[in-house]
This record gives sequence, C-alpha cells and structure tokens, in this order.
Amino acid sequence: MTSPAAPEEKLWHGQPRAVWAVLFACIVAFMGIGLVDPILPIIADGLHADNSQVELLFTSYFAVIGVSNLVAGFFATRIGPKRTLLFGLALVVVCSAAAGASSTVAAVVGFRAGWGLGIALFVSTSMSLIIATIRGGIGRAIILFESSLGVGIASGPLLGGLLGGVSWRGPFFGVAVLMTIAFVAILTQVRPTPAPPRERRISLADPLKALSHKGLLAGSVVALIYNFGFFTLLAYTPLPLQLGVHQLGIVFFVWGVLVALGAIFCAPRLAARFSPVLVLAVVMALMTIDLLVIALGIDSKPVMIVAIVASGIVIGTGNALLSGILLRISHTNAAVAASATNFVRFVGGALAPFLAGKLSESVSVGAPLYVAAAVAVVGVLAILATRRLIDERDPAELAAVDDADALEAELASV
Repeated sequence: MTSPAAPEEKLWHGQPRAVWAVLFACIVAFMGIGLVDPILPIIADGLHADNSQVELLFTSYFAVIGVSNLVAGFFATRIGPKRTLLFGLALVVVCSAAAGASSTVAAVVGFRAGWGLGIALFVSTSMSLIIATIRGGIGRAIILFESSLGVGIASGPLLGGLLGGVSWRGPFFGVAVLMTIAFVAILTQVRPTPAPPRERRISLADPLKALSHKGLLAGSVVALIYNFGFFTLLAYTPLPLQLGVHQLGIVFFVWGVLVALGAIFCAPRLAARFSPVLVLAVVMALMTIDLLVIALGIDSKPVMIVAIVASGIVIGTGNALLSGILLRISHTNAAVAASATNFVRFVGGALAPFLAGKLSESVSVGAPLYVAAAVAVVGVLAILATRRLIDERDPAELAAVDDADALEAELASV
C-alpha cells in the first residue's frame, strides 16, 4: 500500500508548474466554502432574511455540488479534464460576480447554486490531474490536495471578513477576480488533456451503479454523517457567535489554518501508526464532544470561540482520513467512486445548514448543535458496525489496485 508522504519530505519541492496551477485554483475554489461565514449576519440584515433563508447559501451550494458530481465524470470523459476544469472555473466567475450584484436572498442563493455546479466540475477533475502530474505518488497528492482545502477554507473567512467590512458584496466580487486568475493559470500551465477513448468514458449511471459496492456505500454513508456535523459547525455557528465581520473572519481563519495542519501533519502520521478507520471513529467522537461543548457554551463567546477553533484540527484530520479511505475502498474506477461518494456525502450533508436554521428558529439557538452531536454519535456507531466493509483491503487486492503508478495511470485517463 502506498503510504502518505511525510511532511518532512518537503513535498512541495520540485513539483511541475501544472500542479501548482491546479492547487492555486483549488485554494480559491475552497475559499467559497467559508467565504460567507463572516458575512452571514450582515447578509441577513442587509437583505432582511431569517436564519433558515441565510443558511440556504450553504445548502444550495453543497446540494448542487453533490448532484453535479453525478455528471462531472460524464463531461470530463467527453471533453477532457482540462476543458472541464476551465468550464467549471468560468461558471464560478460568472455566478460569484452575479451573486455580488444581486439584491435579493433568492437571487444570491440561486447564483450560489450555480457556483456549486462550477466547483463540482472543477474539484471532481482537479484531483485526477494532480495525481497524474505530481511527483511523489498518491499519498503526496492527497496531502497537497487536503492542504489546499485547509488553506482555502482558512483564506475564505479572512477574505470574507476583509472585503465584507466594506460591503457584503465584496467577497463575491473578490472570488470572481481570483477565479479569473486561476482560470488563466490553468489555461496556460496545464497541458492539453484529450478525452479518453470511448470505451473508457463514464456514463451518467456509473456513479450510482458504483454504490452497489457495499464497502463504498457504507463509506459514503459515514462520510454523509461526518459532513452533517462538519457543515453544521461551519455554516451555523457564525450566527449565534454574534461577532463583527472582521472578528468572525479571524476566528474562522485560525480554524481553517488548523484544518490544514490536521490534514498535513496529523492524518498521515496517525494513519501510518493505527487503522485509519478506527482513527476516524475517534475523530467522529471528538467532533461529538466539540459540538456538545459549543452547544453548552452557547451563551459564552470565549467558550464557543475556543471550541470552534479547536475543531479545526479534528476536521482537518477527518477530511484527509476520509479522502484516503474512500479513494481506496472501491473496485471500480477511482473517478467513478469519487463521484458516487461525493454525491451521497454532499447531498445528505447539505441538509444540515437549512435544518440548523429551522431548529434555531423553532426550538432553540443550541438545538442545531445538539442534533449534530447526536448524528455524530450515530456516525461513530456506523463506523464500528461497518469497519470490515470500509477498512483497508487485503494485500492481494491492494497489490492489484492500490499501487500508486497504476492508480495514477487510471486517474490520468479520466
């Protein structure tokens, strides 16, 4: 089995410019996840929206990302990965700029959904290109990809706080500019990638068929439960925290930095020493505790801030572990498996922000966090109950499928 590259191997040295172009675009793409966190309160005030309406900014985004994963492979294997990347980036540029120019919550939510479609087309293909062009193997690719996720998540709130201090529209226009730069970088630095032969094309039904694999389905359900807690914490906590836009930006920037550190340092070291699946169960248990601490300390800003920031290291570790587990769990084409798991985990997890808004309005301000903690407990039990299905495969299977060169070649054809 290919082990993750250790941080001390200086994994960033000697990489082709194409890798850095894609990673920069990934960082900007992932900014969109936390970009609106600092501006949620001022969007609510400026557009006269309640909590559940504001949370639709996340629900529409994540739901469309999930559904779009079913079609991303279909397009990528017909027009080629590079064109798919460029189309996704162009869509994000248009939709983010249009959201910034909107005057109603419904319009912002709609363009945010279009933004999600662009992100899905980009992200589902970017990992394939990174693995196909990186020097150092799949473990290194996963660390760099998850690092870009952490940096993007960290930078999003910081950018949102800085530009949101001028106007809630500023972050949307800022992303449009950065995505335009990323578009140019991909256009000029990534070599042309023709579509694969007809026999290797992905159909619209392939990702759903892949879920007939019990291990992949079990892993996808675990990822859904994990995302439910993750999305509740990310999307809802800025509202009860009641901080200014700059303060929220700083809090979630520090949180995002810890997400990146968890992916770079904690996940590979823990996975090298222990069963990744059991470590994931511990991560889910820690997420449960963190959500409960936030709920119990809902009236104390210091308690909430410390608990939110501390969750970053847990979530970063969990994200990287999930990526590694899901990437190796299925017998099918890796890109098809990724589309299948992303469909389940994002569509299911997308319910969390909207539900959190409704619970906060109809039950109590802490109710969304108690519900998310209860769901996380179910996640721990699900991991333990399905461990044999989602744990690493036996050596014979790994020798056939998990060899880094073979997997890179497979992904390069997508």
